[in-house]
Parts: sequence; C-alpha cells; structure tokens
Amino acid sequence: MKTATNKKETTTKSKATAKATTKTGVTKPKSDAASGLTELFEDGLKDIYWAEKALTKALPKMAKNATSPELIDALNSHLTETEGQISRLEQVFELAGQKAVAKKCDAMAGLIEEGNGILEETEIGVVRDAGIIAACQKIEHYEIATYGTLRQFAETLGMEEAASLLEQTLEEEKAADKALTIVAVNAVNFEAAEAD
Repeated sequence: MKTATNKKETTTKSKATAKATTKTGVTKPKSDAASGLTELFEDGLKDIYWAEKALTKALPKMAKNATSPELIDALNSHLTETEGQISRLEQVFELAGQKAVAKKCDAMAGLIEEGNGILEETEIGVVRDAGIIAACQKIEHYEIATYGTLRQFAETLGMEEAASLLEQTLEEEKAADKALTIVAVNAVNFEAAEAD
C-alpha cells in the first residue's frame, strides 16, 4: 500500500514538475540583446551613465529640500563628485572604444521617483531630512552594486585602466554612503525621533 502511495505521489510530483518546466517564464531576448560579456559591460556603462546624469538633476532638489547643514553639505559634495564620475565614465567609454551614450536606467528612475515621493510625504524639517538620507542611501547602494559589477567585468575583460577608473568611483560611492550614515546617526535620526 505504501509503495502505491509513494508511486502516486511521485507521479503527481513529476506531472507538477513537467508543468512547471513547460511554463518556466524564461524571457525571450530582444534582437539586440547582449551575447557576450563585452556587450553586457557596455550596456551597463550606458545604464549608469544615464543614472549619473539623472542624479545631477535630483541631488540639487534634495539639497534644496533639506534643512540639516551637514546633509546639505553632503549632498552638494556628492553632486560635485557625481559630475567627476560622469567624466570618468566618459573615459571608460573611450577605453572601451565606444561613444559615451546614455540608456535610460529604470532602476535609477524609480529610485529618484521614490525620493520625490518622500519629499511629498514628509513635513519640512528633520523628518524630511531623514527621508532624504534614506532615499539617497538607496541610490548609493544601487551605485555601489553597479560600479562593483562593472569594475569586475572590466577586470575580467583585461581592461585594467577602465577597472581602475571604476574602482575610484566605487570608493567615492562607498564614502558618500558612509557620510550619509554619519549625518543620520549623529543628529538627524535622533531629532526626527523626538518629533514623534
């Protein structure tokens, strides 16, 4: 009896597995999809190039809406860094033998939109400052992940100079994230908590 039950369970599981494998949800690639690491690397460069350019418009808005002098300084400082990062990306494009072209980064567009939402959903003051820090740190974490990946791709492809430039930016993004944490921990979050 146990054997028959086990067979039945196995058959049922096999049918479920077969059903799942026929409906795997595998996405069909576009006709211009990357077929090698070089193309994937170049596509990633285009994506982050757009993201950095979009950030040069978003950071001033965040700074205008912040009230903490330390936060305003951190945002303005990172704006200057971001402009330098754009120039660095243009050098990486050149090293890759490509024209610097931006391709809309859906992730950054979403993060910026979320940041704008935080501005609308918070009162001006320390609570909004805490929200700005949260939004900016999400952006920093996305950039850290992206630059880390691109640097590794460049190393794998033997593009040492490009990898070095991407490493510079990666370290700046980590430092910007750390600066935001310091502003949050040293003042803004505590002051926002007192507003409750």
